Amino acid sequence: MSPRRNRPRGGGRPARRFGEVEDRHGRERTVEWRDEEWVVRQVAGQSAAKHYRCPGCDQEIPPGVPHVVAWQLDGRVEDRRHWHRACWNARDRRSAKLQRSRNAPRY
Repeated sequence: MSPRRNRPRGGGRPARRFGEVEDRHGRERTVEWRDEEWVVRQVAGQSAAKHYRCPGCDQEIPPGVPHVVAWQLDGRVEDRRHWHRACWNARDRRSAKLQRSRNAPRY
């Protein structure tokens, strides 16, 4: 009997999608949304260390939860927004009408 294989056949790493770049923060890719170019980065749970507010559902993203960071290609660092993965995938089906009071914190 031959020994059991613990690795999947066909190589080690999965193939990257077109336009996807990997750096120390994770995988980045460029997508087009609302006629603008957006940079999208997947954030792993262990590297998420702060609380963020998702613009898609206006709920808090606690530390340790994997999520998506998106910003316009020509945008500033302050323009980055942290989204739940499901909210980012459903961004076209959601409205951008956030009902937040004037004194509410903006994460």
